[in-house]
Amino acid sequence: MGRYFKATVLTGAGGPEKLVLQEFPLPEPGKGEARVRVIACGLGSTEVGTMRRGAYPFAPKVPFIPGYDIVGLVEALGKDAIGLEIGQRVACLAVFGGFGEVLVRRVEEFVPVPDGLDAAEVVALVLNYVTAWQMIDGVARPKAGEFALVTGANGGVGTALLELLHLRGVRVIGAASAAHRDLVESYGARWIESRGAPVSEGVRRIVPEGVDVAFDAIGGRGALDCLRSTRRGGRLVGYGWMGTAKDGHVSTALTLMTLWTILVRAPLSGRRGTFYGITGLYRADSKPFREDLSRLLEMLARGEIKPRLAARLPLLEARRGIEMLEMGGIEGKIVLLA
Repeated sequence: MGRYFKATVLTGAGGPEKLVLQEFPLPEPGKGEARVRVIACGLGSTEVGTMRRGAYPFAPKVPFIPGYDIVGLVEALGKDAIGLEIGQRVACLAVFGGFGEVLVRRVEEFVPVPDGLDAAEVVALVLNYVTAWQMIDGVARPKAGEFALVTGANGGVGTALLELLHLRGVRVIGAASAAHRDLVESYGARWIESRGAPVSEGVRRIVPEGVDVAFDAIGGRGALDCLRSTRRGGRLVGYGWMGTAKDGHVSTALTLMTLWTILVRAPLSGRRGTFYGITGLYRADSKPFREDLSRLLEMLARGEIKPRLAARLPLLEARRGIEMLEMGGIEGKIVLLA
């Protein structure tokens, strides 16, 4: 790597062709900062949405280096950078910058990672599992024996929800295409078809009165379908908004439909609608994230959870990973590895 490093840069709105490999001078960490050599970085729907828009609320303007969640090794420390050691393995909710060989952040943004854990599995915890954990533990709070609906059940957050809800004794219904039925059922969940017919029809065949909580990864018309799947007095948690895009671009109409469904129609129909966004919460107060990630790392070390990995790709092949995501049919998390 020498005094330069390589990174995949988003050069503008569009498809995977807008991701370009470039070389940059190696940055030196400033006061209170650490430079980490990235050994694993996750890929997810956020990167796809960022490309389509060419912007993300919590990232710089294009061109910039995407990459939300990383695991790496500390290789340089700036002045007064206390709490980390050279060679230590750490994780970070970077939000951007992960598609490169190095990342510089303040030391308090890094969470120590125990030795002996698979870096690819660890990076799946940083965004996907913490998102699922915080939605379950801090927002929906389902009890053992209650019913929960998970849409997008084959994805990175979807599989995390299936696993964590099952561990809590929640009866889970996972909505996905027929190709993912075996995956959904492997987590002890009931599978329903997510295409061709409304999800609410499949839910009501299993639970006529509706589920106690629905986790909506889709948004748009999917949010309304999840609301119809939820009983009166139940909870609807919206996140992800994967279904608010039309022809590769974010649809204002579908976005407004999502907001209206969760903020207006849900309470008017006797349900509680809530949005969840990990980045806003993390920016406001990083302590809960650090605590929850550390708890999940302990669970991983004990073998209590096992993140589902869809593919392991070379670190600088983010474009290939995005192409796979765009094609759909992914089960779990795509991870880039150095």
